[in-house]
Amino acid sequence: MITETGKVVAINGDRVWVQTIRTSACESCSARQGCGQRALTGVSGGRANQVLVTNSLGAQVGDEVTVAIDESALLGASLLVYALPLSLLVAGSVLGHQLSAGHDGVAMLGAATGLALGFLVARRRQSDTAGIWEPKLVNIRPAQVKPAE
Repeated sequence: MITETGKVVAINGDRVWVQTIRTSACESCSARQGCGQRALTGVSGGRANQVLVTNSLGAQVGDEVTVAIDESALLGASLLVYALPLSLLVAGSVLGHQLSAGHDGVAMLGAATGLALGFLVARRRQSDTAGIWEPKLVNIRPAQVKPAE
């Protein structure tokens, strides 16, 4: 499981908005000099991200929570969103090139068609697996209540 700690910033029905600050484990990584994650974190300044999660633990605004997602879900979603459209783009380009005896315009049209088809398939498949690939709340630490004065 990949986990991230965040704070509940809003409640939306049976779901909560969790705000996390993008961090990097660069200090303990041996490959930190050649990794793009460190550069991205430096550029973004550790900006906040918000994710909508089912409130399975009864979290309230201000609570610190841990959000988790399975590695296999993250890998599957990444392959669906990135690899499938790119693969169909290349296949469409090669097919267009082969069918048109080398005309670049048809190859470009085939590439655009393959990319569009890849996005459509990814969108359809994403809606079929929406509940499976969502992050989940796994831990909650209630907000500290300040004593009344």
